[in-house]
Amino acid sequence: MHITVSELFLIALVIIFSVPYLIWRVGRTEYYAPLVVVQIITGILLGPGVLGSIFPEYYHFIFTQPVTQALNGIAWWAVILFVWIAGIELDLKHAWTHRRESGITAGFALATPLLLCSLVAVGMLRYDGWVGTNGTDWQFVFGVGMACAVTALPILILFMEKLDILRRPLGQRILRYGSLDDIAIWAVLALILMDWERVGKQGAFLLAFALFSYGFRKLIIRLPESDRWYVGLIALAACAFGADWAGLHFMVGAFLAGVIVDGEWFNQKQMDSLRQHVLLVIMPVFFLSTGLKTQWSVGGEAVFMAAAALLCAAVAGKLLGVHIAGKILQWKPGEASIIGWLLQTKALIMIIFANILLDKDIITTDTFTALLLMAVGSTMLTIPMVVPKLAHMRDGSSHHTRNRLAAKPVPD
Repeated sequence: MHITVSELFLIALVIIFSVPYLIWRVGRTEYYAPLVVVQIITGILLGPGVLGSIFPEYYHFIFTQPVTQALNGIAWWAVILFVWIAGIELDLKHAWTHRRESGITAGFALATPLLLCSLVAVGMLRYDGWVGTNGTDWQFVFGVGMACAVTALPILILFMEKLDILRRPLGQRILRYGSLDDIAIWAVLALILMDWERVGKQGAFLLAFALFSYGFRKLIIRLPESDRWYVGLIALAACAFGADWAGLHFMVGAFLAGVIVDGEWFNQKQMDSLRQHVLLVIMPVFFLSTGLKTQWSVGGEAVFMAAAALLCAAVAGKLLGVHIAGKILQWKPGEASIIGWLLQTKALIMIIFANILLDKDIITTDTFTALLLMAVGSTMLTIPMVVPKLAHMRDGSSHHTRNRLAAKPVPD
């Protein structure tokens, strides 16, 4: 029986959407593994390292080169949109207003896990199979360290919506910290990807982008909101192309295209809806595309050991850094733990970051797999650790309020 490429493509889509949904719904994993995390795990399971190893004939029958190429095209556009939205959601004005608190917290929350995970990466340098053919030692160490230190702002927003703290003062503080970390992440990525042989191209792109940003911001505020969405997408594609042409990678351009856009130019409900629909409709294809890049060529045990070491360093570093910031800023008891665990959410942004390092051959597929496992583990820990701490803090606050009311003198 002859099966066309389009039929194989549709079979792949059925698998991509049905398998994670069934695992999530039947397994009732929402508490510790939301659907987006299940989709990432399923992508790993459907990749060559698991499905391709257990059932190679079925794997190669479905995921042929034409099907994989088609899925990659959708995945590229999905992640470009997602990174653009992440750039738009950065509230730099709010962060600047609270710059001392935000700077101290974001600085320690990023620097401490970066340092600890970089030390793990230095240890990985002693063994073959981790560094890509185009990667230098400093790029590998800095790249792995930063990948472990990131916070996934879009997933953080989803988690805080779930916990009903997004629009509360604590949630807005955490958003500021995550926003500043996001800026640092993309700045470091641009430094890692700096190609001194093409530095002229990259300088030309940055100059052109600065001029384009000025004109774009002047233009878009004069347009009706319905037109702003369309013009924003044109700017997105143009910036992504320019960054890729300069050797910085198209996702760097996508993030820059979002940063120059003020979130207040768009309806917040529509922006939330767009993010949710991108996650629902096309990001699952990106997760599968990510899973197709997972490998275990250095050995499954070595990959899991590296992932475990990176996970311990990332979690410990983030919590330590936030607790140091809490001591300096004299936070209330319990706040540092809640903030530290929420900033552990890595999933999407870390995967995007690691994908770029893999595309540029700075890391190998084995390092990518270890980082992916680390990100999944870190993200899955977030909700189970935060829920009881948040409940305890709320109970303590209610108890304090009741005692304060009871202590008030009764008027005659």
